[in-house]
Amino acid sequence: MALDVYKDWLGISEEIPRPPDLYSLLRLSRFEDEADKIRAHYKKLNAHVRKYATGTYQLESQELLNELAKGMLCLTDPERKREYDEGLGRTFEDEDDVRPTISQTLVRRGIATREQMTEAKDFAEKRGLSIRDAVVQMKLTDAETATEALAGELGLPYVDLEQLIPDDSILAKVPRNVARRNSVLPLFVDDDMLLVACVDEPTHELEDELRLRVGVSMRRVIASPLAINQAIAKYYAGLEAGASDKAEPEAKKTKEPRKKTPRAGEAGEDFAETHQRKQLGIILMCWSIALPVVLDIWVVPGTVTRIMPAWFPYVVSPLVSPVALFLVWSRFFRKR
Repeated sequence: MALDVYKDWLGISEEIPRPPDLYSLLRLSRFEDEADKIRAHYKKLNAHVRKYATGTYQLESQELLNELAKGMLCLTDPERKREYDEGLGRTFEDEDDVRPTISQTLVRRGIATREQMTEAKDFAEKRGLSIRDAVVQMKLTDAETATEALAGELGLPYVDLEQLIPDDSILAKVPRNVARRNSVLPLFVDDDMLLVACVDEPTHELEDELRLRVGVSMRRVIASPLAINQAIAKYYAGLEAGASDKAEPEAKKTKEPRKKTPRAGEAGEDFAETHQRKQLGIILMCWSIALPVVLDIWVVPGTVTRIMPAWFPYVVSPLVSPVALFLVWSRFFRKR
């Protein structure tokens, strides 16, 4: 029986068309507007599907994780969500779209008081900081919560980079130094748009550069500075390691087999080794002459004159030395 990841992993009824709409995919009620609830459902489903990421269904798991991430990013982007909902038949009343500021969001959630936010604004102005950095430095909240509030003020989706895996083919088109210099992390292409995690709103120059490198326009999402820096270090290191592993087998194919150490004079022998071999050969050749002469003068006469002619000892060195010299020459100087 074929695997139906929507039914078997997410519990989506077979009666719902495949692929399911984003609300069904994320197990949400139709037209859910609460971004926190959307992200909470995504986080829960993401953790569940990751259980299959290293098993038999690794490919299916990764595809579904990507689909969940793209659905969450769409439904937490106010502009895209409105377009998507209208495509499903939702109607909206004409009203001004008022985005809450960071201060309003933190106060509404009970994270900080109005007085504390006033102090944070003064703190930021005196030190040339953004409100997000100010509330973090004052320990009113953590970096992720402050970044999520900033995303609401900018009307952009917030992403937790620990739950997203960038596309390696996209990372390969954007060098590490470009990502680090601009504090951005390219994620993947969705609906012919490059999703890029940013600390805040990117410059027009960066948008133009990424469009030229990847070939599509970018759509920004917001992540904390620390999360982006950690993700750049993690995923680019993994990309480089993967490229190195891929190149190594090719290098082994073209690498010449290791040869046996050549003898003196053979092509490819190290110069120092050749010189040392020749020096040893010269020493042995000297001994090939000197040792037979010593034997002729001091050893042989006293032992063989009684049984050998008197002239015999004086021809030992002429006979032995040439043989020894030939053997040494053959071993240390002859080219092979």
